[in-house]
Amino acid sequence: MHHVLIWAIFLGAACLEVGGDAVIRKGLRAGGLTLILVGCLSLATYGVVVNLVRWDFSRLLGVYVALFAVVSVLAGRFLFEESVPLSTWIGLAIIVLGGLCIQFGPAILA
Repeated sequence: MHHVLIWAIFLGAACLEVGGDAVIRKGLRAGGLTLILVGCLSLATYGVVVNLVRWDFSRLLGVYVALFAVVSVLAGRFLFEESVPLSTWIGLAIIVLGGLCIQFGPAILA
């Protein structure tokens, strides 16, 4: 599978996961069962989409989690207009570095 397609799949999966969680959160706070069910459907779809990439499970989710973390923090900052503390940005950088180690470590250490 082409690298650009893999990253597009990961980005789509992250948007589905973050969006699904946001919709469930809104449903829980507003008491809307319909929103909760829509969020659950989005999360189930994320699970299907992310697994379209045929990598080993640990590598798949290890690398995906880094992108998911980026999308999550950016959604919090720009969609929900939250103030993101410096400690979160530092933590995010650590997570991304971990994803890079999982993705490129085997080739570097070989």
